[in-house]
Amino acid sequence: MSEKTKIAIIGGGAIGCVMAGYLHQTGEEVLLVGKKDQVSSICEKGLTIEGVRGRKTVSVKAFEQLKGEVDFIVLAVKTQDVASALEQHKLNLLSSPVVTIQNGVRADKILSQRIAPERIISSIVMFGATYLKPGEVVHNFEGDLILGNYLGGSDERVKEISRIMGKDFSVVTSEDVMGMKWLKLFVNLNNFLPALVGKSMQESFADLNMCSIGVTTLKEGLQLVDRAGINLHSLPTYPEDRLRKLTALPVEESAKIFSQIMTNLSKEPLYGSILQSIRRGKPSEIDYINGEFVSLAKEKGCSTPLNEQVVEMVHQVEESNKFFSFKEVTQALSKFC
Repeated sequence: MSEKTKIAIIGGGAIGCVMAGYLHQTGEEVLLVGKKDQVSSICEKGLTIEGVRGRKTVSVKAFEQLKGEVDFIVLAVKTQDVASALEQHKLNLLSSPVVTIQNGVRADKILSQRIAPERIISSIVMFGATYLKPGEVVHNFEGDLILGNYLGGSDERVKEISRIMGKDFSVVTSEDVMGMKWLKLFVNLNNFLPALVGKSMQESFADLNMCSIGVTTLKEGLQLVDRAGINLHSLPTYPEDRLRKLTALPVEESAKIFSQIMTNLSKEPLYGSILQSIRRGKPSEIDYINGEFVSLAKEKGCSTPLNEQVVEMVHQVEESNKFFSFKEVTQALSKFC
C-alpha cells in the first residue's frame, strides 16, 4: 500500500461515519460512500462526531457511488443491504480487499458468493455508536476492532490493514474470527428488547422482567449452539466463560447482574442497531441476529420458541411502526422463561 492509504467506507451510518471521521484525522485518504441525503449533508456541513472523544467536525470526502480501485474497502452497511451494495458498487469487479463489519455471521457468506473469499477480511466492532441524522453520529463507548481472514488464519494483508486501522482504534487480530463472531452474536442478541418498547437500552434493561427475558434468550441460543457443535471463541473483553457463568445462574440472580451490565454501557442513551433502523424507517437486522438462531434450529431439526417469537414481534413493530409496552412484552415472552 502507498504511504497515504486510500480507503473507501461504504455506508454512512453510525459505525461507518465514526470510522471515516477518525481515519480521516490520521491523514489517510478516506472516501465515505453513502446515501444522497448523507452525502449532501457531509459535503455541505462536514461530518460531526460527538461522544467519548468530545465533539468534532471533519471534512470527509463523500460520494454516492464508489468508482475505481482503492487500497481497501470497509463495507459498513447492514447485513440485509450487503447484496445490493455489492451490486451497486460492482465490488465483484474490483480487486480491493473488503473488510466486513456487520453484526451476526451471515454477511461474509453472502459476500463470498460474489467475490473471492480470499478478498474478505472479517471484523468485529466492539465499540458503540448511534446515528442521529445524516452527517451526525455519537460515539458512545470505546472498544476493540477485531480483524481476521474470513477463511481463517492471518497474513501480511491483515497485519497491514490492522496497522492502518490501529492508528485510531484498538485493533486485535484473530485467526478464528468466525468463532469470535458467533460469540459476538450473543452480545447483540438482546438488541431486540429496546426495539420492542422503543426505549433506550438503559431504560429497557432497568426492568428486571425484561432482563429475565434477555437472559433466557441467551440460554436458548447457547443450548442450540452447543447442540450444533459450533465452537465459540472468546473475545478480548468478553470471554466465553462469562456467558456460560451468567446463563448457568438462576434467572432471578442473573437478571440482576445483566441489568447492571446493560444499564452502564454508556453515559449517553444507547439504542442498539435494531431500534436505530426502525426509527429510520428501515428494515432491521433481526433476521440476522435472533433470526440466525431460528434458522440454525430449523437446520438442526429443533426449535427456539423464544427467539422465534422475538423475531415475529420485531417484524410487527417494523410493519406497524407501533411499539409494545413493557407489560405487553413481558406477557408475550415470559411464558418461555
